[in-house]
Amino acid sequence: MKRTALVLSGAALLATLVSAQAPSPADRALPVFVDGQAQVVPAFADEALWIRERLWVETSFDSDGNGRPDRMHVDVTRPRQTETERLRVPVIYESSPYYAGTSGNREFLWDVRQEIGAEPPARTSQPSIEYEPDRDRISNSHVSTWLPRGFAVVHSEAPGTGLSEGCPTVGGPPERLAPKAVIDWLNGRAKGFRTVDGTDEVVATTWATGKVGMIGTSYSGTLPLAAAVTGVEGLEAIVPIAPNTSYYHYYRSHGLVRHPGGWLGEDIDFLYDYVNSGQPDRRAYCNAVYRDDEMAGGRDRVSGDYNAFWASRDLLPLVGQVRAAVLMAHAFNDWNVVPEHSVRIVNALRGRVPVQVYFHQGGHGGAPPLELTNRWFTRYLHGIDNGVERDPKAWIVREGEPPEPVADAAGARGRGGRGRGRGVTPPPVPYPNYPHPDAAEVTLVPGVGGSARGTLGLETPGAVVETFSDNVEVDGPSLALAESSPHRLLYATLELLAPVHISGTPRVTIRLASNRPAANLSVYLVVLPWLEGGIGPHNLITRGWADPQNHASLTRGGNYDAMTRGQPLVPGTFYSLTFDLQPDDQVVAAGSRIGLMIFSSDRDFTLWPAPGTELSVDLGATHVMLPVVGGREAFEQALRRDRQ
Repeated sequence: MKRTALVLSGAALLATLVSAQAPSPADRALPVFVDGQAQVVPAFADEALWIRERLWVETSFDSDGNGRPDRMHVDVTRPRQTETERLRVPVIYESSPYYAGTSGNREFLWDVRQEIGAEPPARTSQPSIEYEPDRDRISNSHVSTWLPRGFAVVHSEAPGTGLSEGCPTVGGPPERLAPKAVIDWLNGRAKGFRTVDGTDEVVATTWATGKVGMIGTSYSGTLPLAAAVTGVEGLEAIVPIAPNTSYYHYYRSHGLVRHPGGWLGEDIDFLYDYVNSGQPDRRAYCNAVYRDDEMAGGRDRVSGDYNAFWASRDLLPLVGQVRAAVLMAHAFNDWNVVPEHSVRIVNALRGRVPVQVYFHQGGHGGAPPLELTNRWFTRYLHGIDNGVERDPKAWIVREGEPPEPVADAAGARGRGGRGRGRGVTPPPVPYPNYPHPDAAEVTLVPGVGGSARGTLGLETPGAVVETFSDNVEVDGPSLALAESSPHRLLYATLELLAPVHISGTPRVTIRLASNRPAANLSVYLVVLPWLEGGIGPHNLITRGWADPQNHASLTRGGNYDAMTRGQPLVPGTFYSLTFDLQPDDQVVAAGSRIGLMIFSSDRDFTLWPAPGTELSVDLGATHVMLPVVGGREAFEQALRRDRQ
């Protein structure tokens, strides 16, 4: 490929000149672009010459009830040329509730030992986070990457955390409006002040172009999308990495109380306490209004139903306001913030704004390669026509060792399982889109023998009922490893004679009855034989959870009906429910079998009722839909015995 260095056009250059005394263009340090990517410019790279400042940006809300708008603590790092040469640059911006520390004592998680549908045992809040009023820096994340490439970097502490005013609302409107205010300040539409309560103003329009790109991981990856759904002008591009786009999807699954991976017993009030590092004199008010009233009244750990509280913390209904170009990153084996969080948003944004996805096989976290992010920010912040709109719409890390997830400096809090990376990450494979456009539904139905290993194939077995009993003392991997078990049903295909490529969101339909009014329901798609070594793409394709009591309100795609409530099951009565498992893209190797495992309580994710609930499954009305590249023909070819 021919390499051509690009500099700012004449019009863009003139826009950077704000003084008649500015150096001539020949003497100025300017961003440089090669192959559509911003390059390191030595004149920008000297850390000793960077300008660092901090301020408080005034917002449009008063979440802490003190009678005046909350102010957000902000820091700025920018090239010295923005002062000495009056250069104006775009901004890479990260916001987070984690910068000032967290309170993660697991002793204070909810006790999961309870019956389904019962009032939970009381939870005690963890000790308060120490307030540090003398902190003079928020974060250095992203600075060494983007400043030498011709950007400024801005950080802000989320409401009610660190030196920002306000209260943590954990998904409430202030989390959307706070970063909007910072972007408004960068564009001259909001006020910034040198102190939290002063009147000495700070402006950004002398050095900022007004074009902003947001990036972050986990909670810090949620906030770019939260800002984008406000439609704020100037937010041109976002790179959310493993974002939580709905707190219901984070703490519930299809009507079931389900905890994030690695944090069994966490609910939204624990996360509130986890990040509540703001001003001590406002914490009593914040706790009373948000944790002890709004969250306690809305979270509903009894039924797990969707309600107005959870609806107010879902970004999907708001994506119609998004203007920013979206480069979304997630892992298919992220069991903390499960991958549906990103896929549901990407599906809703397609056709509205430029969208590209980077999905990998690791655990929680994992940013796109710098080249992808650089092209994204270069195109939408610097305005370089690098053809990113014509790039593949999806990049999938598929075979080989998954990447080791890297928490951002804001503290993605290492939540959930890490990847198994032990070497070089394989390069991502370009797809025209995700799911792969050649994927088509293949419906597989279970046969008899699930207590050991029944069949899973294309033919319906007829009216056969098989039964298993719940026992949370046995975890999912142990159930998959067992030759037989009374605590699960397991069905498997014949050994694959060719690889099978699954791309998209599998979906199950199960007709079942319970001998009790409530039960957990867990489903795994597994690769057999199950190997020692835990969860990963070598053993697990995907999984999902649902509440049989919500059988009437489960809908394809996880779109919950807030007006439909779960109802106690009539013992012995069969109910049909259809629900999505988590999205995936995986090539199941030849020599393996694809298994469908149905069980009740998942020791790592659900509540822990007393053992003994019996569930019966009508195999004739039960099936799993797999999105297979090549469809039924490809799947049949992988199973044909006459190919041997």
